[in-house]
Amino acid sequence: MPNTMEVSSPTPRKPRATKSRPTTDQIQWRAYEIYLARHGAPGNELQDWVQAERELLEKPRKAIRATKANAG
Repeated sequence: MPNTMEVSSPTPRKPRATKSRPTTDQIQWRAYEIYLARHGAPGNELQDWVQAERELLEKPRKAIRATKANAG
């Protein structure tokens, strides 16, 4: 007979806030908007993509900060 150990369940934890990452389509659309803001002038596609991703990742954080500032 196998030797089993009794394990107590861990203490309940608060669920972490899920980090919602922007989808590829959202990043692609924002990068296209950045391209249009340059009036279609040649630029760096990768730079547009990175800027779009950064903006979309920061957007929820700014909303959370604003909500906390208004609440307190």
